[in-house]
Amino acid sequence: MILYIKYMVSLRCKILVKDELIKLGLHYVIVDLGTVEILENITQQQHDELKKSLLKSGLELLDDKKSILIEKIKAVIIEMVHYAEELPVTNYSNYISDKLGYDYTYLSNTFSEVKGVNIQQFIILHKIEKVKELLLYDDLNLTEIAYKLHYSSVSHLSNQFKKITGLSPSYFKKIKMKRSGNLENT
Repeated sequence: MILYIKYMVSLRCKILVKDELIKLGLHYVIVDLGTVEILENITQQQHDELKKSLLKSGLELLDDKKSILIEKIKAVIIEMVHYAEELPVTNYSNYISDKLGYDYTYLSNTFSEVKGVNIQQFIILHKIEKVKELLLYDDLNLTEIAYKLHYSSVSHLSNQFKKITGLSPSYFKKIKMKRSGNLENT
């Protein structure tokens, strides 16, 4: 049986989920990216107890099919942008569609209807977060970051970054470095 749980992709959340499953005597096979695969079918009472205990930890057991699909889409995008060594060479729509086994138009329409932004906008927001992370914690320059994240050019990356953050990438880095320098001097 597969359960879907809304949680951030982090070791802490995975541990919380595993702990709650163990407390209820449920045997899991996989706990990954918002999906939990357990060996047995669970009773309604176990389901309700799991839902209640997860809520106490700030996690949510999803029952609604649209919510489950949205969480799957978000998980694929987050994994793709933040955790994959390389972004897919294929276009994102094909990648997401192949990964989830649904027509991209259906995924896109469902995502937009529920989230109020389209998948492409969600990807851009996460790519900009990744750019911020790379600017601050990596030794890559803007050209290398643009290449790594499959931007067509540095100017395209800079324009998107400024549109989302209101700052140029270099100004963002300068401000953050200055702030961290001030924190170290206090």
